[in-house]
Amino acid sequence: MKSRIFLPFLALAGVILLVGLACGTTPTTTPTQPPPIQIQPTEPLPVQIQPTEPPTEAPTEAPAEAPAYFTEDFDGLIPDWSYFLMSGDENKMTLESGNGILLFDLEGEDLWVYFLYDPYIYTDVRIDARVKNRGFNKNNVSLICRYDEKYGWYEFNVANNGLYWILAYDELTQGYQELYSGGSTAIRSGKDVNEYTAFCSGNTLALYINGVEARTITEKRFAFRDGQAGIGTASFNVLPIIVEWDWVTISEP
Repeated sequence: MKSRIFLPFLALAGVILLVGLACGTTPTTTPTQPPPIQIQPTEPLPVQIQPTEPPTEAPTEAPAEAPAYFTEDFDGLIPDWSYFLMSGDENKMTLESGNGILLFDLEGEDLWVYFLYDPYIYTDVRIDARVKNRGFNKNNVSLICRYDEKYGWYEFNVANNGLYWILAYDELTQGYQELYSGGSTAIRSGKDVNEYTAFCSGNTLALYINGVEARTITEKRFAFRDGQAGIGTASFNVLPIIVEWDWVTISEP
C-alpha cells in the first residue's frame, strides 16, 4: 500500500519541480573573459612652460681708469703703452711683453726704441726701473720724462759699460743735446741686473743708479714743462742687444 501511494507522489513532485524550474529560471552559459578595452593612442599633451622674464645681459663693470702712479710688471697685455723709433729698421727688432718682462731684442744697428705711457701728462714725475742685460754691453737703456712730440723731452741714458748721459731732445732743432755725461762704478756691467731712478721736478733733473746718486743738475735752457713718461733701449754697432725690463714704476717725485 505504502509503496503505491509513494511512487505516484514522487512522480508528481518531480513533474512540479521540472515545471517550476522551467518557469522560474533561465539557462546559464559558461562565463567568458570580457573583451579587452581598446584605447586609441593620442598625441602627447604639450608641455606647459611658464612664461619667464626675458634674459638680460650680465652687468659689466666700467673699464677701470688708467692710474697715474703705479708699477707696471709686464705680466700681460699693456694697451696703455705705445712705442716709436727714432732710428733703425723696425723689421730687425722684437718688442714683447709677458711673463713678467718687457723684452727689447734688437738685431739691427742704431735702433733707438722708445716706449711711452700714454694716458697721462706729467709735470713733475719720478721713474724707477729694474733692468736685466742679456746681450752685449754696448747699449743704452733710457728713462724719459716730459715727452712732448711738439717740443721734445728729457732723457737719462745708462750703458752697461759704466757710462751715463743726461740729454735733452729738442724737436725745434731735431737734435740731442748733452746736458751732462759721466761714469759710475755703481753700474753692474755685463749680463747683470741694475735699478735706475730718474727725477724730473721743476728745473731739477736727477739720476740714481742702484740707489746711488749719479748726478743732479738744474736745467733752464730747454725748460720742457710737461709731457709723457717712458723708457727706451738703444743699439749701436755691436749686436745683439737684448734687454729685459722687469718692472717700471711711475710715481710722484
